[in-house]
Amino acid sequence: MTLRIQVQQQDFSVASEYELLRQDARCGAVVTFTGLVRELAEAELLGMTLEHYPGMTEQALTQIATEAQQRWQLGAVSIIHRIGTLLPNEQIVFVGVASAHRAAGFAAGEFIMDYLKNRAPFWKKEHTSSGEYWVAAKVSDQAALKRWE
Repeated sequence: MTLRIQVQQQDFSVASEYELLRQDARCGAVVTFTGLVRELAEAELLGMTLEHYPGMTEQALTQIATEAQQRWQLGAVSIIHRIGTLLPNEQIVFVGVASAHRAAGFAAGEFIMDYLKNRAPFWKKEHTSSGEYWVAAKVSDQAALKRWE
């Protein structure tokens, strides 16, 4: 399995990432997910700041990708997560998985995102028209892990 883990401030190209994932002729599926900064229902979102624990974050992402590879037969896996201050509609995260068949690709992509949201040491502060606050873990994100047990 080719594994690519990036934690970075700069934006990324989904098209370039897709091209890297599709290089293995044994893989008949490439599944990608791109997360964006989205508006909030409660207040106007001006932006968000994402922080991480350097070294530990990359290790956690590698462990998540490795566990996905153990559950499904995968080719390349790519995880990119941005840090720093981001504005509404900017890209935050990219997860890409190449696999022999689509079912494994979709399952592995969802697994990686569910575990990333719960197990990778990232912290998010939202800047809104009503003030700034750190975002707490969501019960729905934690509940999503139960389906993988």
